[in-house]
Amino acid sequence: MASELVCFVMSGGVGSRLWPLSREDNPKQFHDLSGDGSMLAKTVRRLKARPDNQTPIYLIASERHADRVISDIASLGLNGGKPIFEPVGRNTAAAVAIATLQTISEHGSDALVLVVPSDHEISTDAQFWETVESGVPAAESGSIIVFGIKPTHAETGYGYIEVAGTDDRVAAVSRFVEKPNAETARNYVSSGRFYWNAGIFLFRADTMRRAFLEFQPDIWETAERAHKTARTDLSGICLPQGFYSAVPSTSIDYAVMEHARDIAMVTASFRWNDLGSWQSLLEASPTDRNGNVVMGDIVAMDCDSSYLRSQGRLLTVIGMTGVAVVATPDAVFVAPVSHSQNVKKVVEQLEKSGRLETKYTPSGDRVIINGSWRKRVEHWLFNETLPLWSTVGVDDVNGGFHEALGFDTRPLGRPKRMRTMARQIYAFAVAKERGWAGPADELIDHGIDFIAKYGRTTRGGWVRTLNVNGSVADPAEDAYDHSCVLLALCHAHRCGHREALRLAQETFHFIDAHLEDDRLNGFLETSGSNGMRFSNPHMHMLEAFLAWHGVTGDRTYLRRAARVVDLFRCHFFDQESWTVGENFDVDWLPLPGEKGLSTEPGHHFEWASLLIDFAQKSGQKDLASYARKLYSSAIASGLNRATGLAYAAVSRQGIPIDRLSRSWPQCEAIKAAIALDGIGGPDLKPEIEARVARLFRWHIDPAPLGLWIDRIDERGRSQATEVPASIFYHLVTALMQYLDKTEGQIESFPMPALGLGKGVAARALG
Repeated sequence: MASELVCFVMSGGVGSRLWPLSREDNPKQFHDLSGDGSMLAKTVRRLKARPDNQTPIYLIASERHADRVISDIASLGLNGGKPIFEPVGRNTAAAVAIATLQTISEHGSDALVLVVPSDHEISTDAQFWETVESGVPAAESGSIIVFGIKPTHAETGYGYIEVAGTDDRVAAVSRFVEKPNAETARNYVSSGRFYWNAGIFLFRADTMRRAFLEFQPDIWETAERAHKTARTDLSGICLPQGFYSAVPSTSIDYAVMEHARDIAMVTASFRWNDLGSWQSLLEASPTDRNGNVVMGDIVAMDCDSSYLRSQGRLLTVIGMTGVAVVATPDAVFVAPVSHSQNVKKVVEQLEKSGRLETKYTPSGDRVIINGSWRKRVEHWLFNETLPLWSTVGVDDVNGGFHEALGFDTRPLGRPKRMRTMARQIYAFAVAKERGWAGPADELIDHGIDFIAKYGRTTRGGWVRTLNVNGSVADPAEDAYDHSCVLLALCHAHRCGHREALRLAQETFHFIDAHLEDDRLNGFLETSGSNGMRFSNPHMHMLEAFLAWHGVTGDRTYLRRAARVVDLFRCHFFDQESWTVGENFDVDWLPLPGEKGLSTEPGHHFEWASLLIDFAQKSGQKDLASYARKLYSSAIASGLNRATGLAYAAVSRQGIPIDRLSRSWPQCEAIKAAIALDGIGGPDLKPEIEARVARLFRWHIDPAPLGLWIDRIDERGRSQATEVPASIFYHLVTALMQYLDKTEGQIESFPMPALGLGKGVAARALG
């Protein structure tokens, strides 16, 4: 009885050799390169075309591409197979190990496994299956089968297979050779013993299991742990980040094929092209009478043997021979076709400089209207949120503002943190600056009176927490809180508060005397502390210093900001992973274990917008590169694939540590995109609109009027039991910046009569 054959499609990778068309968010396998569907869809259709056989098909793909994978294959079906999603890429050895484990688990150890790439061009389905079937007997006998393509020229972009003889359809493999130089490739072709490696494998599941256990037991054992703990849902099989990230990352060629015995090669009868360069696309695509491939809105005159492609714009080319010209809405690539392999060098250079064009695909055929969320944002801010928090959010009995509200808008009686009191003052001041007609001055007075009366320490600092009635709950003088107070006082000063400048000067004096590290190495977490150090309070100090410079023009504040930026450069930012560390020891070395590896995407967004602000004020233009890198790493590794929202915390390698999505990082993502859109590079206006849309979709629209859902789990379900006031400042700042960015005039909305019957707002109108 013939063995069951199970197919696996490897759909990882970025396809950087086809930049600028192929990007990290939209790699080669999802593109229609020949006019009859995406490469992934064509691969699935080819596997389904096996004569008289229902062959199960599994896809091994990146989690970040889950939505695209599902939409591409939704109408095709997988004959009982399903997608398997990798949380992080671990190369082809891990993918083959997972394919083997899935086959053993679902189909038995004697089943045959066919592993194919998702992005290769193969001439006909019939020839493909005729070639595969010719290798089945040898695979059933225990050989690992690879498939070789008779070379037509000396190609330096492919791996090669050397065989012992060339007479048999199934030949013993002597060795595998990686991409050779031009002279070596010519010698290979002339010898007649070398074939291009098509990257297709056929084997019995138990054969591959034995090979892994003999040559790479670590890969097998770690992959087995990940497979056993995988979660299955409607989208497919999701491998766990913690276990799967432990699988060593290497190729199947290095891990197994170069060591295993009894490897045989089947010579392919089909025409094959891996479409790995613009030259290969020129060779594989239909051409006009002059040998040109012309795709898009193009006028070409006196051109021949060229690949010309344009998306969304007119491209005119005159008198060119043997060139590739590829234009997308945000980038143009031009090179001799014979040199087009070197586009990878361009991509590497762009990534080193933090350019976003390697990460994102322009909006293309999506119609994005700049400012499309303006009316909703304006209404929510001025008609729903500010009226609510300026009334029921104010504690008229004890002073200050309520720390949190329930979803019924009732105050919850929480202790009042200094940072929250300061942030409410700041939010109302910013609202006034942006045209809000509500009682901002009275609210600012109310907040400052409360903290100045109850929250000052004998040394001129500020306590960390007050009880509801204003008595001191926690007297610690915390750097984070002082940064928030400085920010609030800055905008209160701008709004004309009579005491704000004096209080700020006293706060600066306290910080210099009691919170500054004696070694001039940043700020202590609390006065007198000498333990752990955190980057986050320093980021908020930077925010406050930049605000004071913006209000006063005094470069003293810019010099203060520069010292924080120096810490960022020297200690906080990791050049290798493009991440900002959170937790350090007294010498600014990352803490051991998970704490030292933890990063927060929301803080990456905050740092990015602040660095752009500092760069524009100071002239340190190289900081734009840092900002782009921070934004890129947060988007690439810090987002939940199901919701598009930023996780609370991920490791430096992008593995989720805290899977909750809170509302404030989504606000900071909006601010970062706005900042980056103003400094050149790709057009991020569609990204800004998308970020605002996600904020409303998940955090604002499901909540009662004027409130928000602060905590959402990885499946998009609310985990919020209250509405923290500390988030108000993030929302007001981000959405006000959005209104500024989209260049509309903010109407001065009067306070509605309904709901203003008490407290500060009522007194203001009274």
